[in-house]
Amino acid sequence: MHRVPQTRIFAAPLIGHFDPHVHAAVLLPIAVAGLAVLVTPMLLAHLGWRRLLLVAFLAAAAWAISLALVDGVGELTRPVRLPNDYLLDVPLVGNPGVFLSHFVDRIGRYHQHVRAHPPGMILVLWTMNHIGLRGPGWEAALEILGGAAMVPAALISLREVAGERWARSAAPFVAFAPAAIWIATTGDALFGGVTAWAITLLILSIHRTSSWSDAAAVGGGILFGAALFLTYGSAVLAVIPVIVAVKQRRVRPLVVAALGVGVVVLAFAAAGFWWLAGLRASIVQYRASVARFRPQSYFWLGDLGAFAIVLGPATAVGLAKLRDRRTWLLVAGGLLAMGVADAAGLSKAEVERIWLPFAPWILLAGSAVVAWPPTNRALRDTRSFAGMRLWLALTLGTGLAIQVLLRVTW
Repeated sequence: MHRVPQTRIFAAPLIGHFDPHVHAAVLLPIAVAGLAVLVTPMLLAHLGWRRLLLVAFLAAAAWAISLALVDGVGELTRPVRLPNDYLLDVPLVGNPGVFLSHFVDRIGRYHQHVRAHPPGMILVLWTMNHIGLRGPGWEAALEILGGAAMVPAALISLREVAGERWARSAAPFVAFAPAAIWIATTGDALFGGVTAWAITLLILSIHRTSSWSDAAAVGGGILFGAALFLTYGSAVLAVIPVIVAVKQRRVRPLVVAALGVGVVVLAFAAAGFWWLAGLRASIVQYRASVARFRPQSYFWLGDLGAFAIVLGPATAVGLAKLRDRRTWLLVAGGLLAMGVADAAGLSKAEVERIWLPFAPWILLAGSAVVAWPPTNRALRDTRSFAGMRLWLALTLGTGLAIQVLLRVTW
């Protein structure tokens, strides 16, 4: 890696380089973190469920934005203005039908991110461009909102599977994880949001037997199909609803959802793009890229180390302490998806952004660190608040430390 500078692994296992930069702008995330530590325990204990979801979503977005602003307002759009991002290729779309039918044949002419993904994201940006939402600012906003949307989706799933107390306990560690650094702004944050809501709809359809169940399964299937055309990696996350369905002994929602996925896949096929052909073409491009300079023997472990940093200290401890089997259904699904992605060897570094769709499910393990809200008796015990605040401070501090000590690429 040292002999090939273009690999850019100068802060292994993260992509970036060491560059401590502490200045006045750091006060913004410090203020956000301080407020979060102060008020989060009370909000968790007293907010209604729907309001809690909204606050968690807004808090996740605010934390991601405040971290990015340490390096100035331009940092919010810098990643999407890089020469390997999607925006540069939007003018090449022209006619979407023609673009899709020739996407595989012409894949070598596109920039890195377009070559490495299905054509869904660039079509989204092309559509936004044609309705007046053009430029890096709108793409950045879409990605931040998509990344923050992972939080309520994962919490709804956990509440459905394990109960509201576990979901409330997990909320701060999902919303304020160090992953926030890469949520603002990268396309993988948006992919994570779409995939998370697809999985959540499927879990809701599995746990409910009313006529609404089929509608949720169809919606989840269509959304999951859309996720497949945003990133190939979303396919492995299908393991989560499958695990839940096996536990509930409910096959019908998966069959109905498969029909929804099939509609999306066939629609793209009719337009000229076959998903498997695109995957094969992207693998060829990947193997010809900078990945060829990166030894797989290191990255099987290095990728796991990088993603452990993304997940933060509460998740590490939570994985060791978690005993609730229902919560493990979701956490284990996220871990299994991550393991498959790691074993595949198609991500040599950069997993701090590439694996973002896996993050919310594994972050749910943080629910085991401090059970919340505590019992009424414990509510009067300041030590319960101190425990929550300590772990929340460690989580927020980890993200802030990475932001001010490193210059990350994304």
